[in-house]
Amino acid sequence: MRLSDPRQWMGCAALLLVGGVGLAAPSQDVTTLDRVQVTATRTPHDPNDVPAAISVIDTRARRHDGLGASVAEQLPGVPGVLARTRQNFAQDEQLSIRGFGTRAAFGIRGVRLYVDGIPATMPDGQGQLSHFPLLDAARIEVLRGPFSALYGNAAGGVLQLFTVDGVAPREIGAAMGVGSDGSGRIGGELRDARDDFDYVLGLNHFTTDGYRVHSRAERTLFNGKVNIAHADTQLTVVANALSAPDAQDPLGLDRAQFESDPRQAIDAALRFNTRKSVSQGQIGATLEHAIDERVQLRLLAYAGQRETTQFLAIPVATQANPLSGGGVVDLSAPYAGVDARWTWAATLAQRPFEVVVGIGFDRQQQDRHGYENFLGAQLGVRGALRLSQDDDVRAFDQYAQATWHPADDWSLMVGARHSDIRFHSRDRYITVDNPDDSGEVRYHATSPVLGIGWKPSPQWQWFAAWGRGFETPTFNELAYRSDGGSGPNFALRAARTRSTEAGVKFRRGEAASEFVLFRADTRDELTVATSSGGRTTFQNAGAARRQGAEWSARAPLGARVRGEFALTWLEATFRDDFLVCTGTPCAVASTPVAAGTRLPGVPRMTAYAALQWGAETGWYLRLDAQHVSAVPVNNVDDERAPAYTVVGTSAGYGYRGPHGEGRLFLAIDNLFDRAYAGSVIVNEGSRRYYEPAADRTFAAGVEWRWHAAR
Repeated sequence: MRLSDPRQWMGCAALLLVGGVGLAAPSQDVTTLDRVQVTATRTPHDPNDVPAAISVIDTRARRHDGLGASVAEQLPGVPGVLARTRQNFAQDEQLSIRGFGTRAAFGIRGVRLYVDGIPATMPDGQGQLSHFPLLDAARIEVLRGPFSALYGNAAGGVLQLFTVDGVAPREIGAAMGVGSDGSGRIGGELRDARDDFDYVLGLNHFTTDGYRVHSRAERTLFNGKVNIAHADTQLTVVANALSAPDAQDPLGLDRAQFESDPRQAIDAALRFNTRKSVSQGQIGATLEHAIDERVQLRLLAYAGQRETTQFLAIPVATQANPLSGGGVVDLSAPYAGVDARWTWAATLAQRPFEVVVGIGFDRQQQDRHGYENFLGAQLGVRGALRLSQDDDVRAFDQYAQATWHPADDWSLMVGARHSDIRFHSRDRYITVDNPDDSGEVRYHATSPVLGIGWKPSPQWQWFAAWGRGFETPTFNELAYRSDGGSGPNFALRAARTRSTEAGVKFRRGEAASEFVLFRADTRDELTVATSSGGRTTFQNAGAARRQGAEWSARAPLGARVRGEFALTWLEATFRDDFLVCTGTPCAVASTPVAAGTRLPGVPRMTAYAALQWGAETGWYLRLDAQHVSAVPVNNVDDERAPAYTVVGTSAGYGYRGPHGEGRLFLAIDNLFDRAYAGSVIVNEGSRRYYEPAADRTFAAGVEWRWHAAR
């Protein structure tokens, strides 16, 4: 990386200063709390006792000064995780774990998402973060590595958000903030508990004019949770609803546009008024019953529906092709699922032994319509019908895992999950020039995992894990055939991955650190084959490898000073030669990609460091810095988004009194006004790969919680 700009030198100096302090004192990987029992491996355990790489973020204790519009704001200190806010609320933020998930142009692939145990990833492997209730979040768990495979399809990693419970005495919370580019949010929360009953109700509204031209957006999110406990039984009911109307989409920029004016939207975005509207509602219930002291039964059921309407910038001439699906997507997607889990705690050879056995069934339907995005000479409106189909994907999974402690300082975990996933598509738009494209495909996989941990002392744990996982193409990736013919590409195979990791964890009091080496070898890697005329087709590109190292630390550095650090080195490459398309238009892949070429969207190194002065009450100051190395933007690796280092700072005042607590804050992001690409659209057919990050921005806010009299 070249550092010709003094602001870059200052950013790196801040990063190295804080990182050096973190190296001098053992510290913690994000926030691994003493009394938190993580559920990432499906049974509650202290994270320092699990033979797997797990990070836990206590979102209430870890002060974050911002508008809370993005999950990515909470994740820079998690090693192996790359979360990027796109300055484009018409497209979900990007999230990848150890290089899995970076091929997604929208939504999230390769990473499983959950909110209070309810899947936010559909059976086909595509997930969304837009309905995550950050205002009500209590903690976020991130599971990296082989044990992710126990969650089934597309589990290159697992991210779970857990919301707070009700409290007594009753608590009422309010939050308000304003920021640059006309951004603002207002939210409220009610928490209460009575005997064996508690509940939480939260409502949050966010709006922004957008950093870029044509990027205005708003979101309103409701989240509610009720817990009812009686004797040995607990029932939890969670409901949430999202409304995000007419989020404008400025689309990506090519290199020249990005460098000349990062705030601009391309002409096609303005002419077609590209935008997306999303609404979603869902409800889920979890019933846990202790049959006796050793046996517990857990039942989960959920259902919801997501409505999406998106206006694209597909040229009118392109839609003259009788096989075109038009330029407006209208999608109604109901989904539902159930999961039953039985847990038995016993002994084996007079040592603690625990078994978990479960089955799950998930179903996702899609009533998909496509329309032309013009009426005569008028662009950006709904026109004639061009596509109508019913899609259905069903996943039936069976899983089992066992944990045994053959000695006080040893632990063994073994598990397996079998998945049977069926995709079915029924074509309802059939013409002379557009034949019936109905069809189906099924995928089967068995994913075993094995982990071993050794604790030579209460402060240290050494661990190693191995596992196999798989990832099917999503319905969007099956949608088109690369040969230009009509109908879904049911010839795509699922990607299969073997992964290993080995590491060491340290914790003493509030100080902890973690170091992990990992490697994942994939066959039939899924990647883009062609991208032209509004259609992106996918192919299996042979073998790929992701390998690297992660280190994280967090520690008190004095009575009122804390340091935090995370570092990831990741080498992600294709291992086989294959062909792709370059240029537009392109109907046949003819450009070679050589073995050893880096995977697009994956930086070789990311680093994060932060210092915070102050306690929960009184004045405080925070300084943080993040570095991301150059990012390949396409399969042939002929262009890269430049490396960058950005620095942010915030200050505020926290207060706690007999009737409530709160804080006010002022935050500055991108302190040195660095111009950089915050995210990239990998393999974009028109070479518009770049989504610019905002320049220097400001945010100010106030939060308060009232406590009812006892």
